[in-house]
Amino acid sequence: MKVLVINCGSSSLKYQVLDMTNESLIAKGLVERIGLGGSVLKHEKVGAAEKAVIETSMKDHKEAIAQVIAALTNKDYGVISSMEELGAIGHRVVHAGEKYAASIIIDDTVIKVLEDCVELAPLHNPPNLLGITACKELLPGTPMVAVFDTAFHQTMPAESYIYALPYEYYEKYGIRRYGFHGTSHKYVAERAAAILDKPLSQLKLITCHLGNGASVSAIKNGKCIDTSMGFTPLEGLVMGTRSGDLDPAIISFIASKEGKSADEVINILNKESGVLGISGVSSDFRDIEEAVKSGSERAILALKVFAHRVRFYIGAYLAEMNGLDAIIFTAGVGENDIDMRELITNELNRLGIKLDLVKNKVRGKETIISADDSKVKLLLIPTNEELVIARDTYALTK
Repeated sequence: MKVLVINCGSSSLKYQVLDMTNESLIAKGLVERIGLGGSVLKHEKVGAAEKAVIETSMKDHKEAIAQVIAALTNKDYGVISSMEELGAIGHRVVHAGEKYAASIIIDDTVIKVLEDCVELAPLHNPPNLLGITACKELLPGTPMVAVFDTAFHQTMPAESYIYALPYEYYEKYGIRRYGFHGTSHKYVAERAAAILDKPLSQLKLITCHLGNGASVSAIKNGKCIDTSMGFTPLEGLVMGTRSGDLDPAIISFIASKEGKSADEVINILNKESGVLGISGVSSDFRDIEEAVKSGSERAILALKVFAHRVRFYIGAYLAEMNGLDAIIFTAGVGENDIDMRELITNELNRLGIKLDLVKNKVRGKETIISADDSKVKLLLIPTNEELVIARDTYALTK
């Protein structure tokens, strides 16, 4: 059975096709500038020498998905003879509120729930819904599954997700911590259990999804009991352009001093803060590290602040779980930034966390990077959210 995985953004669409008989990737692609001038589809057939680049007007997600279908069935670079070869479509969906704690086959009821959750994820759920609607129109006989970023975190106990606000705000508006990056945290936790050759149900893990967006999760006996992102992805770690945790009174203080609205300040916290705001250089850690080599004090500070916040959550979750078996690093920074992994784990020896500096000199490879005598294992595991979506889609529709 072949599964198409779709991840829709506001003006972009990423996709993969996987053959679930052996979970192999057979094609992937990216559509950019949907609804804008210069729309382009970049399609890659696994094993092909070159990517296919299709430049054509795509005014909406329906036209974009039509182009994806055309690419997948193209006689020169396609991977299927017709769309009937697709057994199902898996959609990445950011938010389902408290409605769903697991992936689910999409029907009219599910679509209504996703529409109701738009106010919780106004930037993400609308394009997710556009992709679902387009596939429903173009491929009406193909079953679809929604896989939620928030689902994995629905096992958190109330003391982890309730904010200390008047309780009526939770009851009326669903204001609570939801967490995100759930498919990534789930995938690397399961891989860690396999690498350690122990049941996930018997492990205490801290998973660090460190990229331009970043979050840390505490996973005890196979269930998420806490995570750093909250009501929105703005809470938690310092990120590429997001501030992470701060005193909420800062919002009104900046609004007053700068003559801005609360929404304008929130926009600054989302798009102009994080390591970009501190360094003044970039949201890309590679650019910041180049600035460090040039002696930029603000760039040095940005990396130290990022590492400090990750260590802060590691310490908190170690205490919350009363012990720890392994820490997993994943996503762009976690998988590839050798220096950042060292900066985060430096001086944690007394907690039984000891990095092997030689083993750590690796990028993007699934491996153990802790010292042989480290009580807590340190793992580098490249994430694969698309595979999680495909697995859940296959399991629900096969």
